[in-house]
Amino acid sequence: MGVTSALVLFFVIWFLVFLVVIPIRLETQGDVGEVEPGTHAGAPENHRLKRKAWITTVISAIIWVVIAFTILSGTITIHDIDFFNRMSSH
Repeated sequence: MGVTSALVLFFVIWFLVFLVVIPIRLETQGDVGEVEPGTHAGAPENHRLKRKAWITTVISAIIWVVIAFTILSGTITIHDIDFFNRMSSH
């Protein structure tokens, strides 16, 4: 796995984890009881994005290390997931 592939893998994992982490412990304007006129009650009041970005980075790094180790060690190869036998040599 090259440097570019490693970075792309990390950022894809980071983005997916971030989408999961964003709604955790989200306080909406409706929850707080202070709905700003012209906004929806479900709009975030305290989103804590900086903290969630750090949490996402830590979780993503752990997941990335596991996946990168699996790829680099050869534990699972592309031939292991070639269910239709398209990569066999003819």
